[in-house]
Amino acid sequence: MADTQILTPIDDARLPAPAFGNRLAPLTGFVRQPAVQRALPAIAMTSAIGIAALAWFTMQSAPQAQLFAGLDDSDKSAVAEALQTQGIAHSIDASTGALTVDADKLHQARIALAGQGLPKAAPSGDSLIAALPMGSSRAIEGEALRSAREADLSRTIETIDAVKSARVHIAAAEPSLFVRDDKPSTASVMLTLQNGRSLSDGQVQAIRFLVASSVPGMNADQVSVIDQRGALLSDTASGSDMKAFQLQVQVEDRFRRALDTLLGPMLGAGNYSVEVHADVDMSESQATRESFPKDDRAMTSEQVTRTVSGAGTPSAVGIPGALSNQPPQATTVTANAPTPTPTPTATPGTESNENAARAFEVGREISVTHQPQGQLRRLSVAVALNQGKKALTQADMTKIDSLVKGAIGFDATRGDQVAISQRPFVQIAAEEPAFYDQGWFLPLVKQVGAIFAALLAFLFIGRPLIRAAKARAAARAERDSALEETLLAATDGRPALAGPAAGREITLEMIEQAPSYETRANLVRAFVRQDSARAALVVRQLMQEGARG
Repeated sequence: MADTQILTPIDDARLPAPAFGNRLAPLTGFVRQPAVQRALPAIAMTSAIGIAALAWFTMQSAPQAQLFAGLDDSDKSAVAEALQTQGIAHSIDASTGALTVDADKLHQARIALAGQGLPKAAPSGDSLIAALPMGSSRAIEGEALRSAREADLSRTIETIDAVKSARVHIAAAEPSLFVRDDKPSTASVMLTLQNGRSLSDGQVQAIRFLVASSVPGMNADQVSVIDQRGALLSDTASGSDMKAFQLQVQVEDRFRRALDTLLGPMLGAGNYSVEVHADVDMSESQATRESFPKDDRAMTSEQVTRTVSGAGTPSAVGIPGALSNQPPQATTVTANAPTPTPTPTATPGTESNENAARAFEVGREISVTHQPQGQLRRLSVAVALNQGKKALTQADMTKIDSLVKGAIGFDATRGDQVAISQRPFVQIAAEEPAFYDQGWFLPLVKQVGAIFAALLAFLFIGRPLIRAAKARAAARAERDSALEETLLAATDGRPALAGPAAGREITLEMIEQAPSYETRANLVRAFVRQDSARAALVVRQLMQEGARG
């Protein structure tokens, strides 16, 4: 009964620790708990799976998308700072300097930046005009209007896919009172093209017409276009040789497409080859011809003047006598006799003069012939047919020749030529890329790498933890059995049985490592029975600490 009263104040918290200065003692005690020891295999497995998942997500990075193209360094810095504030991960490509974000966060990043007014784009023409101060001079207004027109033209040109950025400069002279002193307006366009992109001659010509149509009094020939490498693009677009070559290529492509449409369904793709050469006349001629048709005339006016004068007899005057009123003599008509031509008769002693002036309009024809550029002078077509296992007969070749001539509008007088031949085609094997260049190789490497990292984590982390947990469990079980044997020997007053606990002395460490409260209480009783003086000293020390504390 006395033993029970002495053991009542003693609990787990008041037992002295073996090493007070060890900072890892709480962690060690936590790990040595039976529940924690039993959960160590599950903890190790969960840790291995977590490490494998971390390796997977680390290697399986999200696809990146470019946020904005053509950003200046100042805008790029502001955009990066805004993304960092919003908590959106971003990266900058070391080779191109492009600012990229995760593809699934592209629209979120753009909306967040638009709310902050980023990136700061070039001012539009409307904003430049609205920013004009009141009371500005005419010169300032003119420069502001010119800058607004240049800004609007630049933004319009930048809508072309291949153009990264554009700058337009307009040079307009002051109007003069004298027409001969007026100078036409000119313009220059500086283009920064996208990487690997180029503009066709038609697009360059369209840019020139766009600028020229936006400025009054400007001609497209007075607009110069250059790129970021300093190449003059407008020179090639306006050259006559380049225009002739482009026209020839267009004509040849037109006939080639017609032949492909005709022969494709009949022979199949890859069973024929077509080449077309068009001789295009780029000379321009104009002729005017004026001709007068023979025997094609019409009298427009006639004027006759007749004068009669007497030599010695004076002209009769007064009332005519009876002789002047006599009827004319009867005329006789003779059959088959030619009709006499009336000739003016003159009275003897008189002179008669007659002048006639007649005007005739002669018909004429004016013909103007204009022959424009691009006349097709001659067309040459060559068709090669693939000779398979069974060659085409001569009748089939004749039919194909007729079809080809009908498709191109064959004209023998023009000198057109059509050549059709069949030969076995050489089968060229397509060179396949290496296996490491295939699209499936890199994802497979990432997946295999993640699985391999998970296996390594399990082998080098999970298995040692499991083995250590099993070893600690076995040692704990052995220690518990030894304590039980010692406890039985101490409580019964008999020597311990032969085994690991034989001849062992009960210590404070054994009491602290007891698995349960009952075992610890029995060990305390045995400890008091074994060394009562030391037990009393421990109880006294605990009571003094409790009084002070």
